[in-house]
Amino acid sequence: MKYMLLIHQGTTPTPPSEEWENLSEEEKGAVYAAYKAINETPGVTSGQQMQPPETATTVRVQDGTTLTTDGPFAELKEAIGGYLFFEAEDLDAAIELAARIPAASMGGAIEVRPIMEW
Repeated sequence: MKYMLLIHQGTTPTPPSEEWENLSEEEKGAVYAAYKAINETPGVTSGQQMQPPETATTVRVQDGTTLTTDGPFAELKEAIGGYLFFEAEDLDAAIELAARIPAASMGGAIEVRPIMEW
């Protein structure tokens, strides 16, 4: 089964930010090492880190008119900060990988969602 892991940043410190700079070099190194290990996990297709949520534009179409709103529609704490794909035996394996993503233990959350296969 293929899964998409959506990384909800929450209060997770990410570069470049003051919060990230307040982390020790050891803490930063641990975060980088964790993501490196995750990206080297068999079945993982790495995604990308996204720009901060306030750079987003939300698009809707109403009565044939395209409407745009600055920023994300979700609350900032719910905003997606990145994603990756994982082909796993089962949901338990995907959950185990999600728990290894630093954001899960640093103020964020990881949404694990199966990919539709047609």
